[in-house]
Amino acid sequence: MFRFDKPSAKTSQLVRRIAAVLAAIGITLGIILLRDHVRQFAVYGYPGLFVFSLISNATVILPAPSFAAAFAVGGALNPIVIGVVAGLGAALGEMTGYLAGIGGRSIVENRPLYDRLWVWMDKRGMLVVFLLALIPNPVFDVGGMVAGTQHMPVLSFLLAGWAGKAIRLTLLALSGQFLLGT
Repeated sequence: MFRFDKPSAKTSQLVRRIAAVLAAIGITLGIILLRDHVRQFAVYGYPGLFVFSLISNATVILPAPSFAAAFAVGGALNPIVIGVVAGLGAALGEMTGYLAGIGGRSIVENRPLYDRLWVWMDKRGMLVVFLLALIPNPVFDVGGMVAGTQHMPVLSFLLAGWAGKAIRLTLLALSGQFLLGT
């Protein structure tokens, strides 16, 4: 007779990590392969902008142009609502980096940028996430990975990311409104 023992905590943790990394990679590949179709969401007003921002920010490391959509529709829609809606979509999309951090600790460890962000995040986690989301930079994904690795509460990560991205996208939409007119 075969006897199946309950999986060990290490095995369960390994399975969760592998699943998180595979989810992040799968989402990223899907977005890259379907990027031309993803751009079409922005023509559907606020809901389309939300979906476009969510999908665009779900890529890990490879950026997608959600900021361009916020700028472009700034001339037609309310810039503050654009910032709030697109910022929420962007923050939710950034969960792929967070999941990659939970699942793939060894992927990003022992890199100078990772080590620096680790120290900053350990001291002032939400502030670091907020600033990384506020300032346009390719480092946010690494920051999301660090936040996931450190097991920052999901709600804290989302709120800080949403606040930073909402401010940045509102400013872009206001620029679009100013330059493109209404």
